[in-house]
Amino acid sequence: MRGGAATQRDRQAAAVQGSSTLGRDALTGVVIERVVDWQDTDAAGHYHHSTIIRWVEAAEAALLERYGLRWLFGTIPRVHYEVDYLERLWFGDRAAIELSIAELGRTSVRYEFVVTRISAPQQHSTDQPAVAARGALIAVHAGAGAEPWPAEVTAALAGAKARDAPAAPAH
Repeated sequence: MRGGAATQRDRQAAAVQGSSTLGRDALTGVVIERVVDWQDTDAAGHYHHSTIIRWVEAAEAALLERYGLRWLFGTIPRVHYEVDYLERLWFGDRAAIELSIAELGRTSVRYEFVVTRISAPQQHSTDQPAVAARGALIAVHAGAGAEPWPAEVTAALAGAKARDAPAAPAH
């Protein structure tokens, strides 16, 4: 069993090292850092599952602020949320939360996120950087019903996606 856990951690560490956006702004997104606080943990001593959505929403607020869309915060309800919990985070761990725009639809936005341990406290100093969670969140622009995005939102987010997209390889 220990060998299986080590193999999984090796794969996760490789995924972290191979990430092209870890430690810098994601394409059409943001990276924020958080420390696992006491209130983020459960009786087992590691982070509680609800911590992830709070961190993702904090990253979303930073993203909306980055593109001058702070006024949208709190007005775009979530209609879907999924997360895969891959590694434990402990009290005092530092984590990077990377949130990017995966898809911008007529009335919805799909965010994808990755939460990565970037450092561990003394009591867990053998824990290496690892992807702790990844998932997606879908929010919709809604008034009385689903409504298309206002032009300035589409321009800001679509323009950001085009501007931040990686250049095509030269042939």
